[in-house]
This record gives sequence, C-alpha cells and structure tokens, in this order.
Amino acid sequence: MKFNEDARVKIPTILHLTRLGYKYLSLNEHTWDVESNIFPDIFIESISRINPSFEKDDIQRELQDLKLTLDNDDLGKVFFSKLVNRSGIKLIDFENINNNTFNVVTELTCQNGDDEFRPDITILVNGMPLVFIEVKKPNNKDGVLAERDRINKRFQNSKFKRFINITQFMIFSNNMEYDDEAIQPIMGAFYATPSYHKPSFNYFREEEIFNLTHLLSPLAESEEIRILKDNNFEVIKNSPEFITNKDPNRPTNRICTSLLSRERLAFMLRYSIAYVETENGVQKHIMRYPQLFATKAIQRKLDEGVRKGIIWHTQGSGKTALTYFNVKFLTDYYQRNNVIAKFYFIVDRLDLLQQAQSEFTSRGLVVHTINSRDEFTKDIKATKVIHNNSGKPEITVINIQKFADDPTIVSTKDYSIDIQRVYFLDEVHRSYNPKGSFLANLDVSDRNAIKIGLTGTPLLGTDYNSRSLFGDYIHKYYYNASIADGYTLRLIREDIQTNYKIALQEALAQAEVKQGDVDKKIIYAHPTFVEPMLDYIVQDFENSRGACNDSTIGGMVICDSSEQAKQMFEIFNAKYKKDNDAIKTDTSYTEHLKEKNKVKSAALILHDVGDKQERKDWIDAFKAGKIDFLFVYNMLLTGFDAPRLKKLYIGRVIREHNLLQALTRVNRTYKDFRYGYVVDFADIRKEFDATNKAYFEELQAELGDEMDSYSHLFKSKEEIDQEINQLKDLLFRFNTDNMENFSEQIQQISDRKQVLELKKSLADAKSLYNLMRLQGDYEQLRSLDFVKINIMFRETSNHLDMLNLKESIESGEDTTNLLNLALEDVIFKFKKIAEEELVLADQLKDTLRKTREALASNFDQQDEKFICLKEELERLFKKKKLSEVTQQEMVANIGTLQQIHERIKELNRANKQLSDKYKGDIKFTRVHKRLYEQGDISKSERQIYEALIGLKQDADERVLDSENVLDNEAYFARVMMPNIIKRFKNEQNIALNPMTTRYINQLVVNEYLKEFNGGSGQW
Repeated sequence: MKFNEDARVKIPTILHLTRLGYKYLSLNEHTWDVESNIFPDIFIESISRINPSFEKDDIQRELQDLKLTLDNDDLGKVFFSKLVNRSGIKLIDFENINNNTFNVVTELTCQNGDDEFRPDITILVNGMPLVFIEVKKPNNKDGVLAERDRINKRFQNSKFKRFINITQFMIFSNNMEYDDEAIQPIMGAFYATPSYHKPSFNYFREEEIFNLTHLLSPLAESEEIRILKDNNFEVIKNSPEFITNKDPNRPTNRICTSLLSRERLAFMLRYSIAYVETENGVQKHIMRYPQLFATKAIQRKLDEGVRKGIIWHTQGSGKTALTYFNVKFLTDYYQRNNVIAKFYFIVDRLDLLQQAQSEFTSRGLVVHTINSRDEFTKDIKATKVIHNNSGKPEITVINIQKFADDPTIVSTKDYSIDIQRVYFLDEVHRSYNPKGSFLANLDVSDRNAIKIGLTGTPLLGTDYNSRSLFGDYIHKYYYNASIADGYTLRLIREDIQTNYKIALQEALAQAEVKQGDVDKKIIYAHPTFVEPMLDYIVQDFENSRGACNDSTIGGMVICDSSEQAKQMFEIFNAKYKKDNDAIKTDTSYTEHLKEKNKVKSAALILHDVGDKQERKDWIDAFKAGKIDFLFVYNMLLTGFDAPRLKKLYIGRVIREHNLLQALTRVNRTYKDFRYGYVVDFADIRKEFDATNKAYFEELQAELGDEMDSYSHLFKSKEEIDQEINQLKDLLFRFNTDNMENFSEQIQQISDRKQVLELKKSLADAKSLYNLMRLQGDYEQLRSLDFVKINIMFRETSNHLDMLNLKESIESGEDTTNLLNLALEDVIFKFKKIAEEELVLADQLKDTLRKTREALASNFDQQDEKFICLKEELERLFKKKKLSEVTQQEMVANIGTLQQIHERIKELNRANKQLSDKYKGDIKFTRVHKRLYEQGDISKSERQIYEALIGLKQDADERVLDSENVLDNEAYFARVMMPNIIKRFKNEQNIALNPMTTRYINQLVVNEYLKEFNGGSGQW
C-alpha cells in the first residue's frame, strides 16, 4: 500500500483542483520556457483570445517583455502591475473569468543552473505559473515548519529570483486541522506571498458557505485514471484512504476551494496583493482572511443599499491595510456603473494623520490631506476626484481636530452625482460628537456618501452611541481570533514596587499641609522622582533584552505628563546616551552580550518638540531599530504600529478605550515572541477591569450565550495469542480499516502518554511479526494485518514527534529565557513583585462558549465524567456574575473553563471514536459504555462489542420487520431476551446470570424506545 505524502495529499489535491476547473497537464506531453516556467503555447493562445485586436507578434513581444521584468529586484512588482493592468494587452480577463485558461501541473522544476526546487503542485493561469502548493503528509516531522524553513532558504537564493517574482502567492499544508494553542503554526493549511527573506504564513478560516454541488464539477473516471497513471499511483484508486482524502472537506482541499476556485482566485489576484515600501526594502503583502471577508461584507451591504456601518477588527489586525485594499476594490465596484469613487480617511489627531499618510504612501497611494473646514468645503465642491497628475489611485486624509475651530455647518448642494464619496472613519469608538460641526458637514456635504466606521476597541455605551451614528456592524474580528491566527500577541502585565513609594506619599502629604493641594504632576516630573524611575526602566529593559536573547526589541514609556517626558529624556541623554554604538571587541562573550543589550538612544515624541518631519524621522528610526526608546505622553498611543516594540512602561492611568489602545501597541507579532510586556507604574488594574467589563458586555450583546523488549526470543503459542488479543483490545476503538481515519483519530489525541502507550504496543506487534516468522507460525500471522500495523506505528510515531516538538518549543523557550536571565547581574532600585497576563473579556467569552458547546454536544449525559464536569461548570456560575469579575478572577475563571473544556473535549473525542465502531449509532455506544463500566460482565471491550454488534443486527432487523413492535415495550423486551443470551453467552462465552441479562435487555429496550418516541437521545 502506498501511504505517503503523494498518495495522501498531493494526488487528492490535484484531483480536487480538476473538479474546481483546472485541467491537468502532463509534463511528459508539454513544453515550457525553463527560464520562467511560462508555457508559451498556452500563453499565446490564451492572451490572443482575451485580446482579439492584437496580432500574434504583439503577444509574442509581450511575452518577451514579461520575461525581462522577472529579472528586476522588485519582488515582481512590475510583473504584477502588468498582470492587473486595465490598458494595453490584458494578461487575465478579470471581467469574464471563464475566458481564461486554468491548468494544474505537478513537479514543475524551478531551475537555474545547478540550483533547483520543485513545488509539489503549480497553478497556471493562461500558461503563467502564478501559484504553487507545497504539501506534507499529516503528522510529518516538524510539521509545516520544515517547509517554511526550506522556502526561506530557497527564496534567499538569488538564482530563483525569476520564479519568486512570477509567483503571486503560495499554499503550504500538511493536511491537518489548525492547533490554535501552538506557539508556532506546526499543523494546518497556510498561505503566503513570496519574499526574498522570510514569507509570513497566514491562516485561512472560511466564513462563507460554498455550494459545493455547484462549485465542483464531477470528475470523469477516465480523467482520474489518467492522472493516477501519469503519477504512477494506479494502485491507490480503490483504497479507502484515497477515497477519504478526496473529500472536499479535507484541510488542503478546503483551502484550495477558498483561494483557488475561479472567482476567489480572480479576487485574490486583482485586489488582495499590495507592495509596501519599508525601511528594509519592498515587501509583498496579501490580504488576511478577515480583510477579505470584510471587503466582501462591504460589497453585500452596498448591494443591499446600506450606506453606513462599522468594521470591528481588533487592534493590530490591519485596518489601514483594509482601507487600502478597499480603495482598489470599490474603485472597480463603482466604475462598473460609470461612477467614479473618491476616498477619504478620517482621523481625529494630527499624529494619526501622519501615520495614515505614511501607511498609504508606502502602499503606493497618493495621499492628499485636509486640515480645515475651508479646505474641506473646496474639496467637496471640486468635481475632480484626484489631485495628482499621474492618474495614480488617491485617498484624502482628513484631520477633524481643526474643525473644532469653526462650528459653522457647510451647506453644499452642488456636488457631482457622478462622484461616489466613500468615507473611512478611524477609531469610531471615540467621541465623534453628533452636535459638532464635522459630522454635520460630513452629512450635509453629500447625503449619498458611504460612511464606513473602523474600530478595534468597541466601547459603545457612551453618550454618543457609535452605532446610532455610523450604523450596525458590517464585519467583526475579535482579539482572541487574532491571537489564534498569530497576528497579535497576548499581553503580560508586570507589577512593580518602588523603594520610595511610602516616602513619596509622606512627602505629598506634607506638601499639601504646607501649600494646600499640590499638583502631583509637578512632583512626578521632578528629577528626584524621575531619575530612579528611569534607572529602573533602563535596567529592566536591558535585562529583558538579555532574558529574551534579543537586542533588537524596543521600548516605550508613556509618561505622566509632557513635563515628565521632557525631564526623563533630559536625564536619559545625560546618563545613558552613547554616541559610539560600536561593541568592544576585546571583551568576553558575556560582556559582549551585555554591551549589545544596553540602551543607547532615545527620542522624545511630543506635539511641541521638533517639527513634523523631525518627528516622522525619529519614529521611522525607531521602527528601523536605530533608536532604542521612545518617551511619549499622548502621541503614538493609537495607530502606532512597530512590531519590534515589545515593552511598554505605563506611568499614568489611561482611561477606557484609550487604555486598550495603548496596551495593544506591544501586541504585534515579532520573531518568535509569545507576549508583549506592560510594566505598570500606575496600577492600571482597576481601570483595566472596568474597561474589560464594558468590552465583555459589548461582546455579550453581539454573541449571546454561549512495552520493553521481550525477555525471551521464543514465546509459546498461548503467550502470543494472548498478546495478539491484548493488541486487538487496545486497537478496538480505532478505525483499523481506513488508515486515513486512523490517522485522524490519532491526531485528535493530545495526551502524550496515551500516544506513547499506543506506540509501544504497536512496536510490540512489529516484534511479534518477526517472532512468528521465525517460528513459522503463519496461521497466526494471518490474524493481523501487519502492513497496516506498520502504517499505524509510523503515524503514531509521527504524531508523538509532533507532540514532542510542540512541548519542546513551549518548554525550551522558557528554559532559554531563565538561563539568559540567570547570567545577568541584576541590581534593582525598584523590585518587580508580580507579572500577569492581561486578558481581554472575549477570551473568557470564547472559552465559555467553547465549553458550553462541547458539553451540549455530548450524547452520553449519564456518564459520571460528564456529570462531574457539568457540576463543576455550575459551581463556577454560582460563585459570582461573570461580567463583574476582576482581572485576577477572570484569569482564574478562564483557567478553570479551559480545564473543563479540555476534559469534555477528550470525553467527546472518546465517545465519537467508540460510536464510529457502531457506525454512529449512539444508542449502542451508550449501552457499550454502561456494560463496560460495570466491570463484571467482561473485561474486554472487544468482547462486549462483538456481542452488541450482533445484538444490534437482531434488534434492527426486528424493528425493520415491524415498527409496531416498539408500541409494546413488554413484548419487545421478551423477544430480545433470547438474542442477548445467544450473542453474549453462546457466541462470546460471557457468563450471564438472570440479573445481568435483564440489565442488558433493559438498556437496549430503553434506547430503542427513547429513539422511537422522538427523545433527545440524552439520559
């Protein structure tokens, strides 16, 4: 039996793609340009069809021009612009997607000289290799990490530049479901755009329901045989594993449907890709799946005539990028109706305007800014849509702060009806005052305008309810989901104790007695307070760099006042600033590391320090890693995105939504970090609990409730028979007919000891095989399928390797941190007294929902384990109202809920595995459990099963013969009694007494009557 990567994943995926409309090409029958992997014949024929007004010579010249662009050091930016170009020769017909040619090939070599690699599957559109897929078998060693590391090395090889430049995106899968608890994405199906360095892997979680009957075409048997023959896999055609893996709901097939079905692929190529200019060169980004579904949700709302609404995407999920993608998408959306769209991005602070301007510019948009009511009036009256002369797409960024200077409402009625204004309003959880001039101007200026509110912190129970101003939610993406998807990090709050806290309180009290109410802001900005605070911050941060073994992370201090920020910056420059950043070469390795981790530079970011360009330069330098620290007061608390910022020092209490905004400055993913860290000088716990309670209530409103080696070489026949029976008993609950289903069942076990026990038993079975061959006992050999045992052993070993990898990643990182920290000489004037993870309410809500759903889905609620778990959950609810708990209580509740959820999930898994033995009949699953729990009927589950499966056949036949038999309980019980004696006593040699026989009979009769009477199937 072929049970490898190709048979289990690659070939089934290719067949799935053919059902999605891709014609399979055999490389034995076609030629292609080895320098670019473009298929010229297909390209010329397809492009000629799409562009009937162009001659064949024009198409051939276009092909040569395309090949030249692939030599650029631009990640294929010029090639991409040609791919989506609306003028000249069209390379893809986006308006009539079925007018294009779609092919799939396998093992198409990317070769330059002696360097080569071969993607498992390559997708061709009009003969151009635009997408490739790399697959691994489930439970492969190192998971998808192995492929990720391999692709990183390939893409850093300049010889592969042409193939990198022509590839638009890639899919990587080991055909497993995601493990959302993993630190790194070890298993699952992911997608990414090319990079000359390290591609970023993205999760994809489908949100729409596909009509697979309509989407998937039937696959002719002759075509399936052709593909199998071309890959020398005819032998797998009728295997149950192959049939299982052809299922459209297998993970690899699912992501192919989501990203490569024709309409989706057209969308992804046309709207989901962005080239971003950064300090470290150009990057190629692709839509995250929440951005894709938000865009499609906006389209649905517009189709319905809805003109306003809110996108709730958690902080760090890329709302500015979402706006950029929608500039492209909505431009085409309106252009189809001969309407020109004009886009605005509205912020309420100057620093946010500058950040937005920088983000949009880096993505290639021309940015026009508006800072006053007069400028806004002129812009509204203007009939032109763009201000630049190049014809590039444009967005206008408006800062509404300036509108507070003039409360006059602009009455403008002469706007052009051929222009569709689309307003993206940033951070709509804040007070956009409906009585102020800006919203009035926005509304009166163009009654037909589209208003899309953006928020990551929905605290909407304020005086001016955001939903009453901006409409209902269009799309939502919560913080917990972004953590599971690896887009944001969890937060750790570090509590501290200062050695001068009591003395400070006494000094404050004395000052108030002598001078009245002294402004504490003045004291907190005094050098005697600021200097020891700064000393702690610098020492703590340098130790953090050592503990994390990463000198590239940056820090930010949110000061109590602008005066404190200025004083802290002044003291920093006097004590810590170093002009020479070079590391001494005549030091020991330990000293070398300490020097490398030192803080040497900082910048002060205040609205009245430096000019606009200087502040921008300082911020860019920090993002690029050229500045270690930022001192701020009010600026950069929202919208500031710097992944290397991993430690935030909070010197003042920040209120309501602003607190969540500030905390999430350190939640961006960076290298292998698991957390962002918040050092709390101001004791934000009370405010965080209050803010989290409000967040919880908003979620509530939106989501609702929810063996060692053998001692002797030779063994007696009796000993071998006994061990074979033990192995059969151990494997009883597993599907040993279909190796793919067996593999899936193994994947669901997270208990390493359980997997290790199974691996040892299967290893023993392999030893038995050799032992029986030595003894010539071929009759016994035939009683077990040792080919399958070898496969089961391999799959179990692979899953154990993956569990070990996951455990080593989790424990290894902590060990490294502790070791690095232990090597540091730590002398604090402040003492860290605690650290805790800052948990947002949706984590509690999500854990509660998953626990409730898992309990509700259990079909055996008489099970003592189930009853115990249910009672634990009830005790938790009786303690205190969940929406009124502190952060500490919330963390404890989440921990308790997670333990309950893991236990009920394991119980449900075991129930499902047993029910599969009975072909999904939960009646006999429950009877089986009750009998096995008794312990005195039979110690062998397999014996109980053999008796019950026969009894099931008897009972089903009796019911099918006459359904009315269930109208008379006593009669049904009487006719079943001889069958029980036959199946248990006569066939399985299980001793029965009258009481045991009646007990079995009553269990079976009750189950049938319950099902017959329409019961829930619950005890």
